[in-house]
Amino acid sequence: MYVDGKFAFGLSEGALLEQGLASGQEITEVQLAALKKTAGLDKAYGNALRYVAMRPRSEGELADYFRRKGIDEAGGAHIAGRLRNFGLVDDLAFARAWVANRRLLKTTSKRRLGLELKQKRVAGDIITQVLTEDETDERAALQTLIAKKRVRYPDDQKLMQYLARQGFRFDDIKAALQVEDE
Repeated sequence: MYVDGKFAFGLSEGALLEQGLASGQEITEVQLAALKKTAGLDKAYGNALRYVAMRPRSEGELADYFRRKGIDEAGGAHIAGRLRNFGLVDDLAFARAWVANRRLLKTTSKRRLGLELKQKRVAGDIITQVLTEDETDERAALQTLIAKKRVRYPDDQKLMQYLARQGFRFDDIKAALQVEDE
């Protein structure tokens, strides 16, 4: 947008169409201030689109992103709503994808997955639902991990500490190690 022959701010094509602007149109000071605000939100929306395009994001991550970028709460809510309407931000889909991805990459416990999702600021009821849907057998996963890590941790104490850091319960670890010894 040029005002009096000088560049003032930029708007995307979509924002230009939404505002109904045309070349050579005269606008008032009030309209100019509103357009500047729209331009800021439009730019923030484009940046948010790039942010969610990199990888799926939770709504909590998106809110943190808006806070870091200095976007006010109302503007952030508006942008998040637009992204939600296009299906680009969905905590349930995000949590399911997170669990599936982590299961493919690393043997970890449901407890640790729950903590990771909590760090991503996913709601507790969604975490519970997704972890309930997860059909991974914790004990079988623990046995697999023990077999894989036994060479690196020949000492049971260090192996138990490693497994505890992966989120497995102490009772399950002891039971799995006893099964291994048999």
